[in-house]
Amino acid sequence: MAGQPPAHAHAGQPPVRADGPVTPEEVRRQTAECLADLQAAAGLGPGKVLVVGASTSEIAGERIGTATSAVLGQAVVDAVLAFAEETGCDVVFQCCEHLNRALVARADAVERHGWREVTAVPVPGAGGAVAAAAYFTWPDARLVEAVAADAGIDIGDTLIGMHLRRVAVPVRGRRREIGRAHVTMARTRPPLVGGARAVYDRAAAAARWAAALALEDARPDGAAEEAGAAGARTAGERAGEQPGGAARAVGPNEGGCP
Repeated sequence: MAGQPPAHAHAGQPPVRADGPVTPEEVRRQTAECLADLQAAAGLGPGKVLVVGASTSEIAGERIGTATSAVLGQAVVDAVLAFAEETGCDVVFQCCEHLNRALVARADAVERHGWREVTAVPVPGAGGAVAAAAYFTWPDARLVEAVAADAGIDIGDTLIGMHLRRVAVPVRGRRREIGRAHVTMARTRPPLVGGARAVYDRAAAAARWAAALALEDARPDGAAEEAGAAGARTAGERAGEQPGGAARAVGPNEGGCP
């Protein structure tokens, strides 16, 4: 009604929406669902790194940085740490821009990955509620400058891309939101190198290698080199018909390759 203050105007009170406030239980459940979908695509496990960025203001339905909630931050951290324990992956939590998007990590992970430490203690308003919750949940928490994570989840458009390994690949899960925050997820893969001759599918490459070995075993000593090359070219063309095969198959010694 006219003349009434907005629902979030009273300091210390969580934002209230027409359809009710977002609860920690919802956040834990929805975060777990998103992480399950990410895991199905990324296959995280021991030695792999997950980066998490989250805005509790956005989760609550407010603009980022305007309605920080320690309770919702702890709910995100609880769900992520349960996921990390189940999969065995390492996890880092991104701070806000006021700490240059540094990340909260466990001491053993810092040592294992060789991350560069920086000095600060994240708090709501300078780091964010999620980073602060992680920092005070871990007794051996450290702050690091940057990582190259294998996968990531961004809750509330906090921009985690600077901490993802090349090349990032979007992952679409069953949910588009956690609470009222937009969710983006990504896995990563190594860059594809080469050109028209490159083969990216392991099965196609294995078939091509096996054909090359078979041709060498079959031909008599002193046989013409071009005969072997022609046979390998035919086998390579068959391999190239498979998904991910080379655009143009060549013999094992054609084009100067050793």
